[in-house]
Amino acid sequence: MRYEGNIYRPPSEAYSLLIQVTIGCSHNTCTFCTMFKDKKFRVRSIDDVLEDLEMARRAYPHVEKIFLCDGDALCLSNDKLMVILNRIREIFPECKRVAVYGTAQDINRKSECELKELLDGGIKMIYIGAESGSQKVLDAIHKDVTCEEQIEAVKKAERTGIRASVTFISGLAGVEGWEDHAVSTGKMITEMNASYVSLLTLMLDPAAPIMKDIESGKMTLLTPEQVVGETYLMIENAKPKRSCVFRSNHASNYISLRGNLPEDRERMLAQLKVAMENTGLLKDERFRML
Repeated sequence: MRYEGNIYRPPSEAYSLLIQVTIGCSHNTCTFCTMFKDKKFRVRSIDDVLEDLEMARRAYPHVEKIFLCDGDALCLSNDKLMVILNRIREIFPECKRVAVYGTAQDINRKSECELKELLDGGIKMIYIGAESGSQKVLDAIHKDVTCEEQIEAVKKAERTGIRASVTFISGLAGVEGWEDHAVSTGKMITEMNASYVSLLTLMLDPAAPIMKDIESGKMTLLTPEQVVGETYLMIENAKPKRSCVFRSNHASNYISLRGNLPEDRERMLAQLKVAMENTGLLKDERFRML
């Protein structure tokens, strides 16, 4: 396969065929992220993408899942995406799911008819980095989106039948804003009613722009114990109306949580309470490597 630069995909796409549709991220201003800072965003030519699919077909006898990289392939028009999806359907008839990263803006720019077209074309999952339910935090990290836009995007995707997998980040508000971040994020999870929610814990590249705030003292990082407390408050406020798969078992997390909300809320809260009382249960910093 022909890849440009580092390639990133969600943990659940570990066994998916990765096809690079865009180079980098069309937004690329989030202060905590350096994933695509070394790339100038552009859309790959459709011919190159189709050639990669042909190469993959010759290399792999069976492909059940395909993930379209880079940062937000959903920014492409439906005309371009459908050419790719139709070719996938032709040469990978065994493929059960195509997934992409997408921003709230990407989703909201498309009509529900366009999203349904993508669903029929094979896109079953959109991964959305919501990061926080607090508008103060979103503004501080230069997410350039409102809480309302994020909520509407998830609801819109889910209405059309595309499952939304939404990611939030513990510790993103620092000591100064942890309570607002926790409560607001829990409430956003409630309102979104996404199919999947995952919670990561902040890990920083020294080159991340947010490091300037940390070095200047504007933002103070949470201790592992404080992260657990923040997570407790977040889950306490997360009360979706329908079952939502919740995971906080990423390599970055200090404690692993798996369950469904709201069904397993009390069990996960009890698990967090035990960890707060016995900090020896928290993952050692040396093992939080990505």
